[in-house]
Amino acid sequence: MEQPCNNPKINIMKKTLLVMLMGMFVFSSYAQTTKEVEVSNAEKFSTSSGALIKKDYLEIGDIKGAKVQVVKFQDLISDKSTSAIKFEYEVKSSYSTDTKQALLDVDEIDGLMKSIKIMQEKIFPSTSENYSEVIYRSRGGFEAGCYWSKGKWTTYLKLEKYDGKSYVFLSQEDFTTLYSFLEQAKGKL
Repeated sequence: MEQPCNNPKINIMKKTLLVMLMGMFVFSSYAQTTKEVEVSNAEKFSTSSGALIKKDYLEIGDIKGAKVQVVKFQDLISDKSTSAIKFEYEVKSSYSTDTKQALLDVDEIDGLMKSIKIMQEKIFPSTSENYSEVIYRSRGGFEAGCYWSKGKWTTYLKLEKYDGKSYVFLSQEDFTTLYSFLEQAKGKL
């Protein structure tokens, strides 16, 4: 039978090693749960280092409290520019207001418009026996979609990929308004 160690230095070293191992386990499990950050090309452009960025905002409209704007970004040093459609929504809680936003790159607008048309023409007139989802997703994490639940299609926008509070619930008719706003925005890019 082995005798317990009575050397206080060895006992302290064992405890220190145990604490360090536990800390490494906690930090490694935390690192595995970090969320991937997805950003649009316009956001990458607007946050590039060494640039002096001017932003011009053009109001397009409002859907259920979500503002739709065209944002024009210009690097005043290199004279390069890009544009995007911005969706912005204020979420009010009892203690604060949080602003959710998403940027849709110019090359993604036609895909969103086509998706809206497909949902209006093929999805909304249909029914489903099971819960179903139809989702358009941009490279920055913005979503526009619908889901079948309780005998009807419910439409929505989701501005931030990992944020359940960034949903804007719409009616099917609101998708017609959104499509119109996208057409207007394309004319101002």
